[in-house]
Amino acid sequence: MKMVNAKSEPAPDATVLRPVRVCVVEDDNVAREQLSHQLQQANGFTFVSCHRSAENALEEIPRHKPDVVLMDINLPKMSGIDCVRHLKALLPGTQFVMLTVYEDADAIFKSLLAGAVGYLLKGRSATGDKLLEALRDAGRGGSPLNSLIARKIVQHFHHQPSRSGKEHPLSVREREVLELLSKGLPYKEIADMLGVNIETVRKHCHNIYEKLQVSSRTEAVV
Repeated sequence: MKMVNAKSEPAPDATVLRPVRVCVVEDDNVAREQLSHQLQQANGFTFVSCHRSAENALEEIPRHKPDVVLMDINLPKMSGIDCVRHLKALLPGTQFVMLTVYEDADAIFKSLLAGAVGYLLKGRSATGDKLLEALRDAGRGGSPLNSLIARKIVQHFHHQPSRSGKEHPLSVREREVLELLSKGLPYKEIADMLGVNIETVRKHCHNIYEKLQVSSRTEAVV
């Protein structure tokens, strides 16, 4: 009997990742519609829902369990910062990216303390490919840091050991990465200087964010 070889199924491509599921919280009707439309049309994303207030977001978003929430800082009643703080407690695996009109370092830093992993400026980084790149990065566990935020984090941790009497919360290498970022150096240059790859630098940034938020929660309890 002649044997017929069965056609084997192609192995799944490990590089194909599932779409990033995104919710939007924005009180401006035009901006909300534009963001919703862009996400609905973009490859690699699933637009889940949009919300015009923090109160509505707190009620609805926990049911959806998105990968990323794009959150406006300045909402009409409860602020986006407070909304992130509440949602992060309910959805620890969800990443939050803040939307802001002005590069207000204090407001952005408070957002990071509340649980956000980055921010976008409306009209500049919050459009087109830059928006999608930032959301994709956040959805894959990335935590982009720039010099403005790095300097704020340096200042925050500078006083930690003296207040607690404990060892510095950041590792030596994390402090090196943070100091270089605060000077405005890009990831690639930092990786070359430290003799590591870019992904290692990204991992250090992610760890810095996590320790910043743990520090914030600990101080709040105290």
